[in-house]
Amino acid sequence: MSRNATIDRQTKETQIHLVLELDGKGEAQIQTPVPFLDHMLDAVARHGFFNLKVQAEGDIEIDAHHTVEDLGICLGEAFKKALGDKQGIRRFGRGTMPMHEALASVIIDFSGRPFLVYNVDMPKAQVGNFDTELVEEFFVAFCNHAGANVHVNLAYGDNLHHIIEGVFKAFGRALDEATSLDPRVEGVLSTKGKLE
Repeated sequence: MSRNATIDRQTKETQIHLVLELDGKGEAQIQTPVPFLDHMLDAVARHGFFNLKVQAEGDIEIDAHHTVEDLGICLGEAFKKALGDKQGIRRFGRGTMPMHEALASVIIDFSGRPFLVYNVDMPKAQVGNFDTELVEEFFVAFCNHAGANVHVNLAYGDNLHHIIEGVFKAFGRALDEATSLDPRVEGVLSTKGKLE
């Protein structure tokens, strides 16, 4: 069974080509005009054991908002497409990741019903040239286009880079668990008999 997806998004603000292979080895080839996000997406692929290729351009002369949001859209669409009818997947996944002094957790449900709970108290600041508020925008876009319920929680942390990286690594771990095939699951893991 092929669990891959290719997404192309062309707008007046961004041009994105994304290829996702769920059953990969954690290999990433990512090139966007937002280097910090490249680093975070690389962490998702590595810790989720996905193969991920991303080529993106965006109107960062304005700011990085459109590019970050549209990458969240494309990644969400890729997971939705690669999972298909969701037959045999675990559906739920969780990851908790320490990153130096920070501890972050992500819990995900590929229920088909998008919702984000984002409990990450960070100041509106920058890590390098990256606006911290764009992390939430990325996850909103992902949830809406993956059809996923995602809860992101920060237990504690001080360094903004460590906090954000902990979140993305935990996200990768949660994605790995939720998308894994389980031979005990017959059809889809739902009392309704369908996930939508």
